[in-house]
This record gives sequence, structure tokens and C-alpha cells, in this order.
Amino acid sequence: MAVAIRLRREGAKDRPYYKVVVADQRARREGRYIEIVGSYDPMNDGIYTLDLEKVEDWLSKGARPSETVRSLVKKARKAAAAAPAG
Repeated sequence: MAVAIRLRREGAKDRPYYKVVVADQRARREGRYIEIVGSYDPMNDGIYTLDLEKVEDWLSKGARPSETVRSLVKKARKAAAAAPAG
């Protein structure tokens, strides 16, 4: 089973809001998913939240992120590295 980490569209018409989910790549965009690992709100200055531990775990298992999710993970890693530890 090929697994993808991708965005699942939610929200109202012209007000998109996305959940970052782990899903079978054959599932529909708003279809079944395995786990929610974050969220993304492009209408609110691109605010996002990601559980990096879960994302890293799925990536180590072979999940393939979409291009948008890949860029969000990259930003989250950079923010986590810049944050003071303590």
C-alpha cells in the first residue's frame, strides 16, 4: 500500500482550510485517511501546525509527501531548529 502525506480540503466555499493527513494515495482528496498530523490555513497568513514527530515517523516508513506538505515540513523543521531548546 502506497501512503501519501497530503492536504485534505475543509472549510466553506472560497474559505479553504486544510488538514495535513496521512492517507492511501488511491483515496479521494476528502476521502478516508489514516491519521491527521497537522493543519494549514492559507487564508490566515499561511498559518500551519505540524506534529513533526508523527511526520518523521511516517516518512521513515516510506510515506511520500506532496509538494505543498514537503514545503510545510521544511518550514517547520527550520522553525524548530531556530527555537530555543529549554
